[in-house]
Amino acid sequence: MTYDVAVVGSGFSAIALTINLLRFLPSSASIAVVGDDPGFGRGTAYRTEFYLHRLNVPAARMSVFPDRPDDFVEWLRRQGRAAFPEDFASRGDYGLYLRDTLASLLRPRERRAHVDFIRAKATACVHCEQDGLVFHLDNGGELRARTVILALGVGNADLPLPKDRIDSAVGARTIDNPWRLGWLSRVGRTDELCIFGSGLTMIDQVLSLRAQSHRGRIHVLSRRGLVPHPHPTRRAAPVTPDLPDTREISALLHALRRQVENGADWRGVVDGLRPQTQALWQSLGAVQRSRFLRHALAWWNVHRHRIAPEVFARFDALLKDGTVTVHAGFLRSIDRDGDGANVRFRQRGTPDIVSLHADWIVNCTGMERAGIGHSPLLTEMRNRQMISMDELGLGICVDRQSRVLDPDGRPQPGLFAAGALTAGQFWEITAVPDIRVQAKALAEEITTQIARAAPRTARIA
Repeated sequence: MTYDVAVVGSGFSAIALTINLLRFLPSSASIAVVGDDPGFGRGTAYRTEFYLHRLNVPAARMSVFPDRPDDFVEWLRRQGRAAFPEDFASRGDYGLYLRDTLASLLRPRERRAHVDFIRAKATACVHCEQDGLVFHLDNGGELRARTVILALGVGNADLPLPKDRIDSAVGARTIDNPWRLGWLSRVGRTDELCIFGSGLTMIDQVLSLRAQSHRGRIHVLSRRGLVPHPHPTRRAAPVTPDLPDTREISALLHALRRQVENGADWRGVVDGLRPQTQALWQSLGAVQRSRFLRHALAWWNVHRHRIAPEVFARFDALLKDGTVTVHAGFLRSIDRDGDGANVRFRQRGTPDIVSLHADWIVNCTGMERAGIGHSPLLTEMRNRQMISMDELGLGICVDRQSRVLDPDGRPQPGLFAAGALTAGQFWEITAVPDIRVQAKALAEEITTQIARAAPRTARIA
């Protein structure tokens, strides 16, 4: 069988695409969804059941449908939740919302496109001129589709240290992927931890530890020692940014700072910038993009990706009472120290080397910058010259219509990408409000292409 559309992936981008394809495709169309995650669409983020794992965006902006902004809030109310548009709902509830939304679209079989969910990983892809593309699957099967959307997301980042500087003896006390939450039960009540990374993942894990009755000290180490800022209890109105004509990063940042110094709420300025972020990124040259990633990214992340006020209050209390200490520095080595580890790092801004003991090492550096190293499929496609890497390592090259480009910059017929893989083109494409817009646009474009091809297909038949 040759499917009209294949979605390769099983995270949020994949479920958003599947939901929108079901909305727009005719009932005569066929869809294959290929992925090996049993919690399709919920991924790591939305499978958690811990009540303090909250969304970082208010409920009013988390509908999976950009043209139905109240959908998630209305779902919460149908579940008996006392939900308001500016509430920060639990991520577990959001996962259930995605599940229910997909299920509701799948029920009317006679009025929607045919869908097959294929529990497998795509490992290789080859062109097939007449029928589109052919994928080899790790279950020994094949998949044929006229149009393919790559929605593979990204993998976990490695520890920020070469492997030869990490004593292999500390492996049993190192948590490479903290989202496999079984590790929490192995931590003793008074054990000391060293967490690498000071972003959203770190805060999630610190609060999870406290909920498990852990009371030991926690050291947090990152290069700049910055932690996410909170959303205000009452959201500030977005402020239209007053940007200069130049696209030099330092001038742009200076203009934003000047607005804040003149009295604008910095949260309002950041929120006002959001609708322009993709266009602004696309207007930057490679040199300015690189400067932003080197010098401004860490500050952008803590101001742009804020956390719920309740979550911040709990974390801030741990900072103030000394349970959590945040260090800014550069990791030098991890050696065995009794049953634990000795962590050595250079303090930022000084030549001083600091050592601290930890019973556990936890990697909370988050997701790797979008690339292909985590995916055998993407690696194989690059080797076949079907895709090319973004020059800054931000995923793969696509055009503004999300069409995948070959190494010569030409769109590959019938091949699209979505979500984090397209960060090189869109930058802001990892959060729900951005991905849902991309998913809807792709579904509409593919529906139009299928409608155009239908008369030709009928004549051939």
